[in-house]
Amino acid sequence: MIELKHLRMLSALREHGSLVAAASDLCITPSAVSHQLRELDQWMGVEVVNRKTRPITFSNVGQRLLKLADEILPQVQIAQADISRILHGQTGRITFSSECHSCFDWLMPLLNQYRIQYPDVDLDFASGFEANPHELLQNGEFDLLITADPIALKGVEYFPVFEYESRLVLSTTHPLVRVEQITAKELAEETLITYPVDKHRLDIMSKLFIPANIQPKNIRTTDLTQMLIQLVASGRGIAALPDWVVNEYEAKGWVTSRRLECVSPEGLRRTLYAGFRTDEKQRDYFEGFLKQLERFSKKRNSYYA
Repeated sequence: MIELKHLRMLSALREHGSLVAAASDLCITPSAVSHQLRELDQWMGVEVVNRKTRPITFSNVGQRLLKLADEILPQVQIAQADISRILHGQTGRITFSSECHSCFDWLMPLLNQYRIQYPDVDLDFASGFEANPHELLQNGEFDLLITADPIALKGVEYFPVFEYESRLVLSTTHPLVRVEQITAKELAEETLITYPVDKHRLDIMSKLFIPANIQPKNIRTTDLTQMLIQLVASGRGIAALPDWVVNEYEAKGWVTSRRLECVSPEGLRRTLYAGFRTDEKQRDYFEGFLKQLERFSKKRNSYYA
């Protein structure tokens, strides 16, 4: 039976041209090389190499076995390297989900940096905005959840990424821009433009309208942040968005923003969390992402402090 050791031995003989040099390269004795050659000669029924030539030459059978070695040995090396990465937690898959439409603005650059350190880890995203994402995380439907509403579940942890302010977004010509103290009742007279998610998962609904037991006059939804901004800028309604989203468009002069002081003097402030299953931290590549997320969190929080 032909074994990997025979193919490695033939490859070393071709490279070095002698039994002694091949044996040194393989870290075995010349007699061990001779023994392997005798085994091949017996199995093949012919001599595989001509030992009398300098350097050693190969018979037609030997040439065919060398071709086999060239095909198999590189694949074995690749498989061994892959197995090593698997055993050391360097390869795998992380599937993300988010309750925040605009979180990709800061998450994508972070993932691009992560790919440089862990190129063999597949990064994927769960489709859509699920009704019960925390339970799906617990059950292994995805591996990391970006949320502002952590729920205590067995085997699930939440890492606070950063605090943000949800700001009221208005067109630059909206009458409320000139109002010093905007009330919840005044906002209830407006059309709220938001993402198509359950109202209890919207900051302005869960922290302002619902506690005040009032509803906006109308609710209009869109999947795209740029479309949402365009609708607000054209006077079609108001919105509430995280400060990191608002800042970009306000700097361009497309919209203006106000602090929601009718919620509290500090405005509508939330903390964004990354939820994950505790046992995932045992995987090197997942722990690597958490460490990168922690570095990002410290840098961002110190910048906005």
